[in-house]
Amino acid sequence: MRNLFYIFIGGGLGSVMRFLVSSYTQKLWNINSFPMGTFVVNVIGCFLIGMFSAYFLKVDNYLKFLLITGFCGGFTTFSTFSAENISLWENGNYVVLAFYILLSVIIGFGAVYLGLNIAKE
Repeated sequence: MRNLFYIFIGGGLGSVMRFLVSSYTQKLWNINSFPMGTFVVNVIGCFLIGMFSAYFLKVDNYLKFLLITGFCGGFTTFSTFSAENISLWENGNYVVLAFYILLSVIIGFGAVYLGLNIAKE
């Protein structure tokens, strides 16, 4: 039951942070129809989950539920990512669609890798 409480708290905090970071980023870098706010949140989320995962491989405790399952689960936005890709597809923005998918996957992968390696040291 305690783990569910940590997931609940982390998820709420992650969701609020997703909203704030995404909104601010989208206002700061409004580049045509490219969903920059979601992109930035996904990269940050990938980096954080990499760092947290590396840490909790060494130290197994209840905070993994708060930070990985809760916070990162509430913060990352791949469901929004998918919905935005459908919208780009439906609006005929095929170049932006391809660019967004490639950047998100490649940079997200790199961010997880970087987070894992930084936390391992």
